[in-house]
Order: sequence, then structure tokens, then C-alpha cells
Amino acid sequence: MDTEPDNPYGFAPPHDAPIPYLHRIRTYYQTLGYGKPYEWAHFAEVPFQPLKKPLAESRVALITTAAPYQPDKGDQGPGAPYNAAAKFYQVYSGDTSEEHDLRISHIGYDRKHTTAEDSRTWFPLAQLRRLAAEGRIGEVAPRFHGTPTNRSHRTTIEVDCAEVLKRCQEDRADVAVIVAN
Repeated sequence: MDTEPDNPYGFAPPHDAPIPYLHRIRTYYQTLGYGKPYEWAHFAEVPFQPLKKPLAESRVALITTAAPYQPDKGDQGPGAPYNAAAKFYQVYSGDTSEEHDLRISHIGYDRKHTTAEDSRTWFPLAQLRRLAAEGRIGEVAPRFHGTPTNRSHRTTIEVDCAEVLKRCQEDRADVAVIVAN
């Protein structure tokens, strides 16, 4: 694993990019005033951890980058333009037995070809509940967890991921579904 000072997390080299729109993203962030070009965070090698028990017996946690709706933060509805005011900066959790009003206006997604009208596509809590009722998964963990979409690899890995892991362990989750919007 490459852990040179300019690559402390061992990310794959920049030319090993799975998504072709990186040039557009880099240009976008530089236009916003970020000096260093955006680097897509992905690993050349990812350790695989097999399930310790069948999925039908596992407690499943849901992790999302969707934000709780904040009425004072402007338009956050389906198809809303990008809304940085709706961002959040700390991990949050919600009770999976309740309904939640989460939005994705703070995320940069293709608003020309999608409207984000169906929240089940980016927050599949209802589907996880159905899978639990059908016996396809053991159960849904008692909380879901929201992770910020900060632009700092260091903060994401060292702060946010560590906090989400701690919360998943507190919930005795066996596996997690991560929906990065």
C-alpha cells in the first residue's frame, strides 16, 4: 500500500479512476476556489470481510449521505438546485422505526437527467424493513447513520468513519449498506 506523505491513506494512483467525469469535478472545485485539484478517493486494494453469519440472520445498518430537511436552509425539494446551505458537518443518527424527511439538495448529482423525487432510491430504509419482514435479512439496526459530504479525506476517514463505526458497533450491526449519494 502506498503511504507516502502526499498519500497517507494509500489511495490508488490518480490515473486509476473508475469514473470518467473527474475532469469536470476537478474543474468545478477549482472554480470554487480550492487550490489543489480534487482527488477521487478510492483504493487500489480493498480488504474483503466475509459475513460471519448468513444475511438472513444479520443485523443490517444503513449509512447515508442524505441530510435531514432544514426548512430554514432554502429549497431542498426534488430537483432543487445544488444547495450548500443544506450541508451538515457531523455524523448524525436516526431511529429506523420512524419515518424521516431526508434530502439530497446538498449533493452534486446530475440534475439534468434525474429529479430525486423518489427518496427510496437514495434512502432505502423502507426496502430494508421489507427485507427484514420477508426474512431476507435478520433485522434492521435500531439506527441509521448520516455521514457528511465534506471535501476532506482526512476528516472523512479519521473522524466521520470512526464515529460511524463506533455507532454501528454500539448497534451490534453485522453488516452495513452504504448509500453514498
